[in-house]
Amino acid sequence: MGVDEGNKAVTHETRNTLSIAASEKPKRNKFAFACAILASMTSILLGYDIGVMSGAVIFIQDDLKINDVQVEVLVGILNLYSLFGSAAAGRTSDWIGRRYTIVLAAVIFFVGAIIMGLAPNYAILMIGRFVAGIGVGYALMIAPVYTAEVSPASSRGFLTSFPEVFINAGILLGYVSNYAFSKLPEHLSWRFMLGIGAVPSVFLGLGVLAMPESPRWLIMQGRLGDARVVLNKTSDSKEEAELRLSEIKEAAGIPEELTDDIVAVPKRSHGEGVWRELLIRPTPAVRRVLIAAIGIHFFQQASGIDAVVLYSPRIFKSAGITKKTDLLGATIAVGFVKTIFILVATFFLDKVGRRPLLLSSVGGMIVSLGGLGIGLTVIDHSHTKLIWAIALSIAAVLAYVAFFSIGMGPITWVYSSEIFPLKLRAQGCSMGVAVNRVTSGVISMTFISLTKAISTGGAFFLFTGVASIAWIFFFTFLPETQGRTLEDMDTLFSGFHWRDSKSKGTAVKQDKADNGQVQMATNGQPA
Repeated sequence: MGVDEGNKAVTHETRNTLSIAASEKPKRNKFAFACAILASMTSILLGYDIGVMSGAVIFIQDDLKINDVQVEVLVGILNLYSLFGSAAAGRTSDWIGRRYTIVLAAVIFFVGAIIMGLAPNYAILMIGRFVAGIGVGYALMIAPVYTAEVSPASSRGFLTSFPEVFINAGILLGYVSNYAFSKLPEHLSWRFMLGIGAVPSVFLGLGVLAMPESPRWLIMQGRLGDARVVLNKTSDSKEEAELRLSEIKEAAGIPEELTDDIVAVPKRSHGEGVWRELLIRPTPAVRRVLIAAIGIHFFQQASGIDAVVLYSPRIFKSAGITKKTDLLGATIAVGFVKTIFILVATFFLDKVGRRPLLLSSVGGMIVSLGGLGIGLTVIDHSHTKLIWAIALSIAAVLAYVAFFSIGMGPITWVYSSEIFPLKLRAQGCSMGVAVNRVTSGVISMTFISLTKAISTGGAFFLFTGVASIAWIFFFTFLPETQGRTLEDMDTLFSGFHWRDSKSKGTAVKQDKADNGQVQMATNGQPA
């Protein structure tokens, strides 16, 4: 009891010292910035696959003579295959480290891209999708986890949004690749589109080797000396580095008085019993965290983003654009808008907060999806070419991806990677990714059938309803996490009730205003 009180007193004193020292907001940590960029580049792999498949499938269908159901399976199955990667990534990253898990993801995707590019038939193409999907699953789980763990709290929202930035960059590259290779003979065009995806994975695998290991993983291995070096490089000050070290040690179950470079770590911090703590006997705080993470991942995909991104050529064709090159050119516009707005969002995450951006984003998505449903329904029931309806449909698609990118897109990964306790983080995030990919797979593998059953416009009215439910869930259940340390999330969710979801963020900001300090933890973590 005396040791615990002493530890709390030391931590409290460190926070007070840090609050006094941090009289103005620190500059971005360049080393942490570089690490976040390298780690987040793994997300290019998923983005490229999404973007390139939307156009490649047009040529694959004509070349391999496959039907619409086979198209749906080909497009969407990678999301389900990625479950194998995301399920294994949690334990793998705890075993070999976050950094080498990223390298493994790049190697697996490289092999998958080569198989897809050289596939002589549909069956081999599906094998390539399976291999690439495992690599994507690894990349999706580990990139936001590593970035959250290496980032100083002052920039965590900014840096942890990078995976979504690179997913969008990959989508845009995929769209550009479609357009660039569309002039080749049909049997070569789609093979070049898919095979060229192996190139970024090579540079990624080599670049990641220059990154340090996650300080939290190092501490979980008892390597305090190595962790201290990384924290000193990735924190905004020496005081913050010591505070982060102290809090991670506490979360890992390492006594405060142990300061050697190598220390013994309690067995439970290596992942034993994690699934029991997550699913069978969760504390009230962990249960709320799990519901929040699964909910935000589910609604991100259930609101139809992959239907728009993967099937944008079909949507534009429904809107009245028929020429293949025009369809692919229009998809580039979607990728460009999506990328621009995700870049805008990164600069507001740590200034505006997660909740305001998320609620504004989903509100805009609801309006855009409704507009798209109206435009496509009018076009479908009209016997003449209505320019206003075509313009409304195109504008609604662009508005939808823009609103998605300013909030729902990046905040899903930021939020879910920062709310889990340290010992549950890898497996908790892998569960979120699993829900994300299953939902995405269901949407992408049923979208064509859905449009045939209730029309394309009807499908987007359905997505409008899902997005409306999502807005209510986010408003009532997700507290503000801006300005909180990763180790402080348990406290935040322990005392959380849905009525407090707005006031939690307000309380943090009010504390900041009252003290005139840059917040560094529960009562002092920079926003």
